[in-house]
Amino acid sequence: MEINMSFYWGPCSEGPHELYFKDLSKRKKQVMEKNGNNRKLRVCVATCNRADYSKLAPIMFGIKTEPEFFDLDVVVLGSHLIDDYGNTYRMIEQDDFDINTRLHTIVRGEDEAAMVESVGLALVKLPDVLNRLKPDIMIVHGDRFDALALATSAALMNIRILHIEGGEVSGTIDDSIRHAITKLAHYHVCCTRSAEQHLISMCEDHDRILLAGCPSYDKLLCAKNKDYMSIIRMWLGDDVKPKDYIVALQHPVTTDIKHSIKMFELTLDALISFNKRTLVLFPNIDAGSKEMVRVMRKKGIEHHPNFRAVKHVPFDQFIQLVAHAGCMIGNSSCGVREVGAFGTPVINLGTRQIGRETGENVLHVRDADTQDKILQALHLQFGKQYPCSKIYGDGNAVPRILKFLKSIDLQEPLQKKFCFPPVKDNISQDIDHILETLSALAVDLGGTNLRVAIVSMKGEIVKKYTQFNPKTYEERINLILQMCVEAAAEAVKLNCRILGVGVSTGGRVNPREGIVLHSTKLIQEWNSVDLRTPLSDTLHLPVWVDNDGNCAAMAERKFGQGKGLENFVTLITGTGIGGGIIHQHELIHGSSFCAAELGHLVVSLDGPDCSCGSHGCIEAYASGMALQKEAKKLHDEDLLLVEGMSVPKDEAVGALHLIQAAKLGNVKAQSILRTAGTALGLGVVNILHTVNPSLVILSGILASHYIHTVKDVIRQQALPSVQDVDVVVSDLVDPALLGAASMVLDYTTRRIY
Repeated sequence: MEINMSFYWGPCSEGPHELYFKDLSKRKKQVMEKNGNNRKLRVCVATCNRADYSKLAPIMFGIKTEPEFFDLDVVVLGSHLIDDYGNTYRMIEQDDFDINTRLHTIVRGEDEAAMVESVGLALVKLPDVLNRLKPDIMIVHGDRFDALALATSAALMNIRILHIEGGEVSGTIDDSIRHAITKLAHYHVCCTRSAEQHLISMCEDHDRILLAGCPSYDKLLCAKNKDYMSIIRMWLGDDVKPKDYIVALQHPVTTDIKHSIKMFELTLDALISFNKRTLVLFPNIDAGSKEMVRVMRKKGIEHHPNFRAVKHVPFDQFIQLVAHAGCMIGNSSCGVREVGAFGTPVINLGTRQIGRETGENVLHVRDADTQDKILQALHLQFGKQYPCSKIYGDGNAVPRILKFLKSIDLQEPLQKKFCFPPVKDNISQDIDHILETLSALAVDLGGTNLRVAIVSMKGEIVKKYTQFNPKTYEERINLILQMCVEAAAEAVKLNCRILGVGVSTGGRVNPREGIVLHSTKLIQEWNSVDLRTPLSDTLHLPVWVDNDGNCAAMAERKFGQGKGLENFVTLITGTGIGGGIIHQHELIHGSSFCAAELGHLVVSLDGPDCSCGSHGCIEAYASGMALQKEAKKLHDEDLLLVEGMSVPKDEAVGALHLIQAAKLGNVKAQSILRTAGTALGLGVVNILHTVNPSLVILSGILASHYIHTVKDVIRQQALPSVQDVDVVVSDLVDPALLGAASMVLDYTTRRIY
């Protein structure tokens, strides 16, 4: 799945990789002893085209950084050596790699027969090279026909094979080639958990599978170029602005060449009609590419004022171009994999990438059979900004791969062993056989405190950070970003792989856009706040945002007493009163994201004033604020304190003092709590009559004090048909954090394609 570009890969300056490499060099002696020899591992990296070099180059740099462990031989073949495709072997030389061997293996013709003949030519030439180099292991990438020739030659010559990006599903003949290489390879480095599952299902030995992420993400996630405007101007013109141009990259589909050529023609027509400046990259060398170039020239794309047609772009410049594009369109794997790291909108055309896992930035037009469909997709996607996705990597693939290489025992038998069913459980391990805990970063934005936690898949809070919630927007958003960055860095040390960020906040939230629409009075300067964009841009992770009541319900659904239930309601009894409704296993948001504002159910027409502007709401009776107000009244009248009770002068009177007084026999305090519990009970009765859940869960610090009164009210006031509905106190300690985490864990683990 070749990306038609040239690449320049240099290690990120002063990144974590260099420190990692230095640390590992100290362990040279132990690793050599483990391998049973005192010689270095001889690694042959064979690169066939511009696309696979983007994935192999970071590994090559890592290997080159550790000459005490590895000897590196580089073999270049395929389209690298063709002038029409940019002679991109020169880029490998510019990266300061010594090319050991150049093999001219491409038979020109750009049709099916030429692809077969190219494989045959490579098979004829490779044995001499491998006999001369005698590598311990050959690294092969992906699903290209050239890679199949490499894997076949190495396997037949008893050379161990490490296959990069096996187990993935895309479309066309690439799938068959990829899986064929998997069966020839001895070791596997995959990029996603689904790919790992596929490899296990294909009976590959789980101990020889490494879930590392895509090596190219090690470059993408540390790519910083403040001078991106000069790159945009160089390739698209001086008058082009960021987010106001398109990058188009479309390749032939070898199993349906005729249709793919027609689709390319429709794409160009749609782009002409859309009338935006567009950078069009030439297709790869697959069968059908020659016809696609003819279509470009027939339509005058190379001379059209709105188009810039190029054969390749240096990779460090290409990533800046796609990062700041208004949209990318085509059928390249680059669009559905790498571009997600920037949140750039992508339109994926046809079936070439039909099985790929994608972020929400990708819009699929699988039947791209009319110009109008493609044009409509352009109108829908152009100029949007999506959360940055890390489905394919977290920027730490190369250190994992180097550890994997060092663990290979050359004394083990060469013969592959297949693990036929029953298949091992879905467990991923790094090379130290330590489970990397899949985790979420959870943020809870309360009226007083700001909390960030690393939460595991099982609902365990691995580590929690707490700070006072600042009063201004700027201070608050900066503190959130700072705490999240620190927690994400700590997660690496704790061996936790962060899948995304979930945010729980007070107020009305649009979870689709990640925006706080209106906040409670407890959190100032917090209206119309976009939380998703700054978090996603800073952490390069997908971000989910929701109301704290909804988060409490989601926590119960995943980790608490609502687990497995189809319908239930959660009521939070804290500073305010909130809640969430689960109906048919799904959270109810409502038409204007105002569902489950349960604290503002009116239970008395002449009740006390509520913070919402109304009166007689549950919150005006039963919230922590309401109880604090009543406690202050009693205290001011010297009616709060009883024997055995005192309140220090520097301590504010609150709800807990009222509860303490009631427990010690204060009749007035007991009456206030009974009234509050009755109001809450009437609200629960209304919920039972309206939603008819199978369970009501009371959550929050006041829940245990209300539970008995609520049950009494239900027995007295509810219809007989709902009196048997159980009301329980939540056993979750941090429902807001767990609910925020559940948004991440539910979405990232149930992704289907």
